[in-house]
Amino acid sequence: MTKTTAHKIGNCSMLITILALAWPTMLEQLMQTAVQYIDTAMVGSLGTQATAAVGSTGTVNWLIGSTISAVGVGFLSYIAKAYGAGDQRAAKRAAAQAVFLTFVLGIFFTVLTVSLSSMVPVWMQVEPGIRRLTSQYFLILYLPMLPRTASIIFGTVLRAAGDTKSPMKIGVLVNLVNVTLNFLMIYPTRSMELFSLRFTMWGAGLGVIGAAIASAIAFTIGGICITFVLWRHKVISPKGERFTPDMQILGPCMRVARPNMFQRFGTCLGYVAFAAMINSLGEVSTAAHTIANTVESAFYIPGFGMQTAAATLAGNAYGARDERRMKSLAAMFVPLEIALMIGSGACLFLTAPWLMGLFSGQAAVVSLGTAVLRMVAVSEPFYGFSIIIEGLMLGVGKTRAPFVFNIIGMWLVRIAGTYLCTQVFGFGLVSAWACMIAHNLLLFGLYLFCYRRGVWNPLREEKKSL
Repeated sequence: MTKTTAHKIGNCSMLITILALAWPTMLEQLMQTAVQYIDTAMVGSLGTQATAAVGSTGTVNWLIGSTISAVGVGFLSYIAKAYGAGDQRAAKRAAAQAVFLTFVLGIFFTVLTVSLSSMVPVWMQVEPGIRRLTSQYFLILYLPMLPRTASIIFGTVLRAAGDTKSPMKIGVLVNLVNVTLNFLMIYPTRSMELFSLRFTMWGAGLGVIGAAIASAIAFTIGGICITFVLWRHKVISPKGERFTPDMQILGPCMRVARPNMFQRFGTCLGYVAFAAMINSLGEVSTAAHTIANTVESAFYIPGFGMQTAAATLAGNAYGARDERRMKSLAAMFVPLEIALMIGSGACLFLTAPWLMGLFSGQAAVVSLGTAVLRMVAVSEPFYGFSIIIEGLMLGVGKTRAPFVFNIIGMWLVRIAGTYLCTQVFGFGLVSAWACMIAHNLLLFGLYLFCYRRGVWNPLREEKKSL
């Protein structure tokens, strides 16, 4: 076998591994997006007050979820590295520490959210007439915070060990349960017709409260299922390990997690400020922005699915101290990701008017939303590059640079630029999305610098220091 042939076989094998890791995550995210669309439609049929009650605390939901996900990133880096080094015992010890931290965070956020449930609607400036309903929805939604925490952290632990199928299967189950229970809990008993057959469909008729109960039950089932899968896993099961704090594990994990946590927190606050400025532009701009954001989220699925695979495989290569494999990963991921995002962007560009029309019948909203979606579609390949390099850096535990890059981009470019364009110069939604695209292009430039200089690769830096 020639060296060239061996290289081609190696690349083909690596490509198969990448796709095997990425596609379950893509499918899981696709299902979550689809269910988000369905949930929005179901609750939206109850009226604007119901939609407001459900959507008004969405930022809090994201903030809490992002904090927990950041902790998961710390475990992903540690376990992927241990797994690549062939140190199964270290990986199992880290899984046990993930169980310990899941219990601590789950109990903490349960107490925190339940005790503050009556205050959150006030802080989020929800209309007084629906604050009580919003508070009840928030309370029910966060009662199962322990299983929700388990779903996030244990899912990341499994992915770090190369198992992306189990979290995907459980995610599909959770979404199916959620939609089914929504159908039964939200609407009252009513007469329905299917294929000319009329029948009476039972319904609890609980409205917004029914939607909260459905989600809470689905989250609980998901948390129980993923805990069972982790416990029975052949490689990463924490069974038999200590569940008391182990700083040899928690210390490195939290050093990786802390910058990512600050990054997500700062980014989340930035989105709140961004949304507030968009809301000041009027109903048409607000509606166009909200719908365009919903539409756009589905087209980032290929990018973020590949990011999970990049983080896992980079961590494995780092643990194995395999610099050649690390370089090959980057050389393969970057063109693959850009090709996927070019395809995704082209699809978004062509289908933008039709997709906007699915969510709104107002010509002004559809026209404005189409314009901003087509703008962002052109920038998707650049953003895809940033996603991949960030994934490689997260996998090897380099979270400080992504934190700095994202905070600078969010606050100095997107927020400051949007403030000047919309609040000072009086420009509209297009200018705000232009600032968002400028943010993405800045990230592309910064991550390109990291890629070209090799500073994303700790093995190269260690080699230079010798």
